[in-house]
Formats: sequence, structure tokens, C-alpha cells
Amino acid sequence: MNNGYLEEIMNQAVDGVRRGLESHDPKMEPEEIGRILSVAQGVVQAKGMRSVGAEELLMLGPDVPGMALDIMPDSVGIALLGSGEGLSAGDEVVRTGRVLDVPVGKGVLGRVITPLGKPLDGNGLIASEKRLAVEREAPLILHRAPVDTPLQTGIKVIDTLIPIGRGQRELIVGDRQTGKTAIALDTICNQKGADVICIYCAIGQRSSSVARAIEELKRRGAMDYTVVVVVEGGDPAGLQYIAPYAATSIGEYFMHQGKDVLVVYDDLTRHAQAYRQLSLLLRRPPGREAFPGDIFYIHSRLLERSTRLKPEQGGGTLTALPIIETEAQNISAYIPTNLISITDGQIYLNPDLFQKGTLPAVDVGVSVSRVGGRAQLPAYAKVAGDLRLTYSQFQELEAFARFGTRMDEDTRAKLDHGLRVREILKQKRFSPLTAGQQAAVLLAVTKGLFGPVDLSRILEAEEHLLGHLAESRGDLDSLARADRDDPMWDGLVDEIRTILETME
Repeated sequence: MNNGYLEEIMNQAVDGVRRGLESHDPKMEPEEIGRILSVAQGVVQAKGMRSVGAEELLMLGPDVPGMALDIMPDSVGIALLGSGEGLSAGDEVVRTGRVLDVPVGKGVLGRVITPLGKPLDGNGLIASEKRLAVEREAPLILHRAPVDTPLQTGIKVIDTLIPIGRGQRELIVGDRQTGKTAIALDTICNQKGADVICIYCAIGQRSSSVARAIEELKRRGAMDYTVVVVVEGGDPAGLQYIAPYAATSIGEYFMHQGKDVLVVYDDLTRHAQAYRQLSLLLRRPPGREAFPGDIFYIHSRLLERSTRLKPEQGGGTLTALPIIETEAQNISAYIPTNLISITDGQIYLNPDLFQKGTLPAVDVGVSVSRVGGRAQLPAYAKVAGDLRLTYSQFQELEAFARFGTRMDEDTRAKLDHGLRVREILKQKRFSPLTAGQQAAVLLAVTKGLFGPVDLSRILEAEEHLLGHLAESRGDLDSLARADRDDPMWDGLVDEIRTILETME
């Protein structure tokens, strides 16, 4: 290669650089950089960012994310979303110019992530289609449609007496260790094959508890359609605060695609406690039980995002199952009463029933569904129309019977029937029944066909009955949609009576 050729290449390169420099028009853009004034446990006070927006994502010190929560004339209160151990007064705070958001899309299905979208399952980065703001406005009332489609939990006592509709907000409330999470996980597992996307949001739970829940979901094939959003008890309060909003944004993406979505918040007690901690550290005025004045609003604006959209808006649904923990069965405490007033009903788990082995420990007298009855399948009106009333009467009679009073034959018959209803409503974990199977069993108990069966063998008789009906009638799906006046019911009663008579 001769020197002339090299010189020609060099000249062309110099000309290219010169043209690039001449065409470049640098623009100076101002950037606001604040300084940390003080650091507390989970919050930071900073100054120097007069144009910062509410809920804007900020980067503090080396690389700690934070969210602008309090915007005051001379300072900004920031909720830390990461460890603040390396932060100190004087460190820089850099604005990102965007509100806090989370990755959404099909890429999050089957993943375990933080509220910021970071993977926790070791399966690589999240392949998100887009990002949505964590805090979003609830759908307009004019864009909402009535709840008219059931969300089957597979649990007899809930689907029969406290039904849940798609787009409803049903609170699960009870003392600790009474089976609240078990009901939520059972419901998620029962959505397999139902084309429902599930989101399990664990807020402030122990790592071991979350790991067991994820393992159960994997074992039953539920992770294929489930997203798990995890923030542990040792994580910053700011991260616990944004967790349910992030989970809801993930669900809203699918809802606006016309999908049916189920979101479980486990639990909002710890969410309220995290927000109280942030508010007190930011020196907001405390109210009842030291909670800030807007504690009702943070939950109402979260749960108002759950709804059923009209067909012209996509027709998707977002069903919420918030969980709340009570102390000593006190459902009239501050946070439980707030959430009961916001939601469309509650499933109350009684620790006394739990200790007696009545599982799930649902207290039918206190539990209610204000919407789901309109969405119930037709069969339930036939097989369980009066079941709630008769069961409540049985509970009152049982309370009087404890005094040892003399009872007539009619009262004894009602007590005997009520005991069989209670036994038939018991159900093991992760043993869901289809709507058709529930219809057959409930028809048997309401017609008194389990009367000759010994009380200790009721669940055995149930398995015997379902096994024979599966052989003779298949999957029983036709029962679930049969009208209450269908003559088929009379033939089914005779068939069930014959099956139970053949039981050894």
C-alpha cells in the first residue's frame, strides 16, 4: 500500500469529521440537581428541585431510586425505593423527568418481580412490551359495565353462598393464620383453563411464606398465567407502598386488551402500616391510630381501578381480592372498616371455626357478596337458593342447643340437617370442584339425601357420589347452566339417592 493512498484516506476522514462538526448544533438543556438535606429510615429530605413533579422517579447518591412524595415550598420529601445506607447529607439528587412506572405485557407472565419490575426468579431480564405508570386514574363510570359473569373459586362455600363476579372487589378478612392466603391461592389455581390472568401481590410477607406460595403455584401449573409481585418485610416502606399500585397497572394492561384479570393483595394491613411509617417520618399530621388523614383515599383509589369495562372499551375485567388482617376478631377496627366500606362484600374467616377444623373457616353469617349473586350460574338458584337462610337458622339453633334444653323432633331434624350442610361445605386445600360438581353435591344435601349417611362419612360419601356421576354423566358442566325449572333435576335426585344407597 503506497503513501498516496493512505494520505487520500486520511483526507477523506478529516473532511467527514469537519462536515460532522459543522452540521452539529449543540443544544444546552438545563438540569435540576438537588441536594440531600437529611436521611431517615426510608425517607429523605432534599432541596433544590423546584420543578419536580408528584410521584416523579428520582435517583439519589450513587444509584438509589426514590419517589417524590411530599412537595413543599423549600424541600421535597422522597420515599426511598432502595437501601439508603450509603446516602448522606449533601449527596446529589437527579431528576429523571418521568413518573414511577412498571414493565407490562406478556413477558411478565410466569415471572417473580419487584414493584419496579426487577426479576427475582433468576430467569433474566423482563421482556416488556411497554411501561405503565404505577399510579393511574380509575376508569370512568360511563366506561364501566355491570358485573354479570362469575369468577369460580372452586370452593363450595364461597361459590354457593358468597359468590364473586368478574370485576368485583371482594375483601378477605380474618385474624392471622386462619387461611386467608389459602383461599386466594386456591382461587388462582382454579383459574387454570379459565382464560383468567392472575397477579399475586405479596406485601411485607416473610420470604419463606412467599417461597411456599410460589412453589404451590408452580406445582399446580398456575405460574403459566400468573405474575407474582413481591416486596418483603425488610424492604423499604416506599417499596411496600407502591407494590399494590404496580400490580394493578400490570393487570390494567391486560384488562384493556379485553382479558379477565384477578389481582390478590396480600395484604393491605402491611400496606397501610408502610404508608403510616412514611407519613410519620415525613412529619404529616397523624390521625386515628396515628394513620394519616388520607389513609382511606390511598385504598379507595387503588380498589376503584378494579371493574368490568363496557365492550366498546375492550370488555376486560379486573377482579380484586384484597386481604386484611384483624386482631382478636375485631373487624370494626379502623383499617378493616375502611376497606369493608370500599369493597363489594367480604369473606370473613373465623378463628373459632378454624380451631374446630371447619376448613375453610368462612363465617357465613358475617360474610356477604353485594354483587356476585347477580353473576351466579343458574344452577345455584336451584340447589342453594335457601341454603344460606337454613344454615343461619341452624347456627342459631345450635347455640341454644348447647344449653341442654329439650327439643322437639322438628328442631332435632333441623340440627341434624345443619350438621350435614356444615360437613359438606368443608373442603381440603387445592381440591377445587367445578360448578357442575358443586351443583350435584349441593342438590344432594338440600334435598336431604345425605340424611342416612353417618356424619363422620359425609366427605367420603361426597367423593363416592362424584365418582359415580363422573362415570354416568361426564364432566357435569350441563348441570351448572341448567335452568332451575329444568325437569332434569328430578331425574338427578333419583340417581343421587340410588348412588348413596349403594355406598358401603
